[in-house]
Amino acid sequence: MIRVSVLYPTSGPESFNHEYYFKNHYKLVCDKLKPEGMTSAQFDKGLADGGGGKPAFHAVAHLVFPSIEDFQKAMAKHGPQIMADIPNYTKIAPLMQINEIAAG
Repeated sequence: MIRVSVLYPTSGPESFNHEYYFKNHYKLVCDKLKPEGMTSAQFDKGLADGGGGKPAFHAVAHLVFPSIEDFQKAMAKHGPQIMADIPNYTKIAPLMQINEIAAG
């Protein structure tokens, strides 16, 4: 199993529309990627860093797939539509990391 994490840093001046992200973008991602093999999705809202200061990220999405190949196939099919939705909630370029779920 792999986890794809998509992170939106707070380092720049750009805004982030949390309401749109959690009500609309979340639904789009789930509607498109679950039928393509995504087994779960969690979307987190950044609240604070470890000391109670500004969070490092506005939001982080965690998408779980059986394999990198399954993720790549799903994104080849639906990625353009998902990526085209980003300007509806932010101008921030998301960071992405793919990890093997090794424990837990």
